[in-house]
Amino acid sequence: MSTDVDVDRMAVREAQFRSVTVEVSVWIGKTRRSFGDLARLRPGDVIELDRAVGAPVDIVLNREVVIARGEVVDVGDEYGVRITEIVGDEAEQG
Repeated sequence: MSTDVDVDRMAVREAQFRSVTVEVSVWIGKTRRSFGDLARLRPGDVIELDRAVGAPVDIVLNREVVIARGEVVDVGDEYGVRITEIVGDEAEQG
């Protein structure tokens, strides 16, 4: 059974964590290539990825954990991501 002191401690810890900054990345796809292939790359070459155009992108925390998926949108002159799915603990990560 939680006491008022326990609840207060949890509230303080939650407030502390909310101020921690983390890196958030958006991954549009991946591929595997040999170093030889990479060494031959030139401006204008295209690297095919494993996702279709318009497929959801992964929103990744600290380069490790997929936390959500979304669709790429434009925000003025920059890119943004509209969240379409929050990934639960039961989902495969990475």
